[in-house]
Amino acid sequence: MQRTIVVRLRPAPEQAEILRATLEQYTACFNEVAREGFTTGCKNGVELHHRTYALLRARYPALPAPLVCSARVKATEAVTSALTWNRRREQAHAEAVKRAALQGKAPPAFRPVRCPQSRLTSLRYDQRSYWVTWAEDGRGMCSLSTVAGRLLLPFRVLPHQAPFQSGKVCTADLCFRRGRWSLHIVVLLPDPVVTPSPEVIGVDVGLTHPAVTSSRRFLGEKRWKEQDRRIFRLRRALQAKGTRSAKRHLKRLRGKRFRLHRDHDHVLSKRLVEQAPAGSTLVLENLTHIRETSRLGRGPGKRTEAKRRLHSWSFAQLFSFIEYKAQAKGIRVVRIDPRHTSQTCSRCGFQHRGNRRTPAEFHCRACGYRLHADLNAAYTIRDRYLTCLAQEGTALLSGPTCQAASRVPSS
Repeated sequence: MQRTIVVRLRPAPEQAEILRATLEQYTACFNEVAREGFTTGCKNGVELHHRTYALLRARYPALPAPLVCSARVKATEAVTSALTWNRRREQAHAEAVKRAALQGKAPPAFRPVRCPQSRLTSLRYDQRSYWVTWAEDGRGMCSLSTVAGRLLLPFRVLPHQAPFQSGKVCTADLCFRRGRWSLHIVVLLPDPVVTPSPEVIGVDVGLTHPAVTSSRRFLGEKRWKEQDRRIFRLRRALQAKGTRSAKRHLKRLRGKRFRLHRDHDHVLSKRLVEQAPAGSTLVLENLTHIRETSRLGRGPGKRTEAKRRLHSWSFAQLFSFIEYKAQAKGIRVVRIDPRHTSQTCSRCGFQHRGNRRTPAEFHCRACGYRLHADLNAAYTIRDRYLTCLAQEGTALLSGPTCQAASRVPSS
């Protein structure tokens, strides 16, 4: 398993100028490769290397060759993502035009994805362009490849990061944010040896209740929703005011919602993993593309606050936190198809849209079973995974990821 050690660098003024020049040239290479790939529609890394490597080496001779290749790899990833999203937007726009024509409305405007560009991107080092050494007292030394040769920079490892020093050092990212230099070192650690457990826990994540498990645990805090709403309203009021003091206040609030969501996701994922025994299996919903497929996220409806919460929901970040925390405890995390999990009765299996009378009440029309809607969904998620394993004829202690996880979710 991989872990990231974030260390603070305090370079001297001369060293900071060298690092800044290295980042600027690296960013220029990134932007040129991204522009070439996006304008031509090419997302093949080898082809982009042949097109741009010689030109970039001649234009930036002081930048080491491994860093030029690293910028090309990073730009290729960004171009691939941008072209994929642009294709999805084109398909969604074509469907929106058809719906508008059927309703007799004007077709909506198409908003294409812009070419990936960066003002100062983070620099990705590989094992050829940097090295680090650790000391027992928490001190360390790193050697970074720059436009002026190698730079030796000391750093200090925090106590909670000390157990990760025994891992194999892999790549690293050099970041410069708000006047601070930091190095994100990725280390590879061995997976823990844990005896598998037959226990399976279904987890229903949502906006009203952050997480509900099939073991009847309602995780999350009610105050989280109000905290997010308060920051949003404050930012909206300051933006509408537009005075110099309001802009200074907005500058102090920069990134606060992101940090708040990250803190909530860390707390929620930790509580979820702590209540699951080692070796068990956590079953989650595959919510990829939920913003495009959910009925709440489409159309010009009046539920603006619900739409805003849906589009600001950091479910992908929450899933990544759950996965890496569960990996350290030996817990398997799988995802299943989320379609109709909130409409299916966990007792008799009857599925109907009217089963969910309110956001909090589930009442089956077939058998009359009553239960909290999110708890019923957690039971359904768990049972659907067990049914998937039974259909594949796989033992529970060694079962693979359910094939339903690869399906596209819908509302």
